Amino acid sequence: MLYASKWLGILPSSGSCSCSVSLLVRKLSSVSGAAPKVCIVGGGPAGFYTAQQLLKARHDIVVDIYERLPVPFGLVRFGVAPDHPEVKNVINTFTQTAHSERFYFHGNVNVGMDISVEELKEAYHAVVLSYGAEGNRSLAVSGEDLIGVFSARDFVGWYNGHPSNKELHPDLNCETVVILGQGNVALDIARVLLSPLDMLKKTDITQRALQTLAASRVRRVLMVGRRGPLQIAGTIKEVREMINLPGTKADLLPVDYDGIAEALNGRNVDRAHDKNIENGGWWTGSKQAMGIRFLRSPVKVLPGADGKRVAGIRLAVKKLEGSGEGAQAIPTGHTEDLECGMVICSIGYKSLPIDPAVPFDPRRAIVQNNLGRVQGTAGLYCSGWLKRGPTGVIATTMNDSFDTARIILNDLEAGTLDMSIHKPGAQDITALLKARGVREVSFSEWEKINSEEVRRGEALGKPREKLLDVEEMLAVAWS
Repeated sequence: MLYASKWLGILPSSGSCSCSVSLLVRKLSSVSGAAPKVCIVGGGPAGFYTAQQLLKARHDIVVDIYERLPVPFGLVRFGVAPDHPEVKNVINTFTQTAHSERFYFHGNVNVGMDISVEELKEAYHAVVLSYGAEGNRSLAVSGEDLIGVFSARDFVGWYNGHPSNKELHPDLNCETVVILGQGNVALDIARVLLSPLDMLKKTDITQRALQTLAASRVRRVLMVGRRGPLQIAGTIKEVREMINLPGTKADLLPVDYDGIAEALNGRNVDRAHDKNIENGGWWTGSKQAMGIRFLRSPVKVLPGADGKRVAGIRLAVKKLEGSGEGAQAIPTGHTEDLECGMVICSIGYKSLPIDPAVPFDPRRAIVQNNLGRVQGTAGLYCSGWLKRGPTGVIATTMNDSFDTARIILNDLEAGTLDMSIHKPGAQDITALLKARGVREVSFSEWEKINSEEVRRGEALGKPREKLLDVEEMLAVAWS
């Protein structure tokens, strides 16, 4: 089978060229007989891992990924901390998948707006929804709309160069930032806020973020969680990174660790906890500090004198009831106020529905499914956060996506997916998009964007400098 990008180098560039090439390739590839055609919505880790497993398992299958942005890789590009390049190395594996002659990337296509899920189902034997979680969970407390209150998703998108967050202008002209949440995302944000600038300059963090951080007055970051030390959501690796951050003191309350030895019943206490306590104590203001406050939950974000900007946060104090790791945090009836100039809510992402034809559970914020099969809709599947909720690390998403791919393969083998029905695949979808004035970005055109970002990064001594504007991305892709 021919790969579309191979034709792009010999055909003249024009507004309709990539669409014409796609149609030509599909016509040439279809002469060999019916092959399973699978469409994946979302070009992040879940989408690419699902495609990887499908392509590996069957040598006749054709996979198309449709992505809203002109650039692929989703959470790996826009969610992984800039100082974790080793995690981003999975992009190399995704790129190998994308270079398969049975794989096609269709960027700049907004499923649910440019094309419907029903139209995709008409064109493919199977459709997999893997578009992740683009929403934010609400605090549901007074004051969360004050200036200086940000969602973790938006803040991470700001320093990682997501186009939708390019107009974010966080004011770091304050001493204390409170982060609500104690998971890995919260730890990433705390580390970025307190890391020496020379460390960040060597990463792919955006120049805009670097300039803001260079002028930052933030010297203390407090991470607040509603449970105790044994229930902290962040991984030990991330906690250790925070503890070992140069020039940063741990700001902890030793009382929060009372009873831990008894709760563990003789088992070894992780050295991260030991080191926390050794370096802890009340913050004296002598150096920058990263603090953790356990057994507290937000009651109200407190405004300043102008009534518009955050000046603090009121927390309900809790206590643990029960024993061991199953102890529950219950309210004590007491509250405490913390002064701060910024609040970042890292209490979880949530998926959003993109098409009324897809059954969606608004309470759990996932597509209603059974092991990846969307309920009541033959030929429709889901993987990743959209399937199970926004939990786990990238390896969790990999295993989850492999499971969905295996379900699809089983359905193909069992005849649940009727291969006797001709499905045109991207040939029809490309024609529909063209008629609607939507021009796709192919993987080879993404590689032009990639090359330009790397070139700009080299000039700054960085791995890359990301393009922040979609129009600029398109201009480079179609140049």
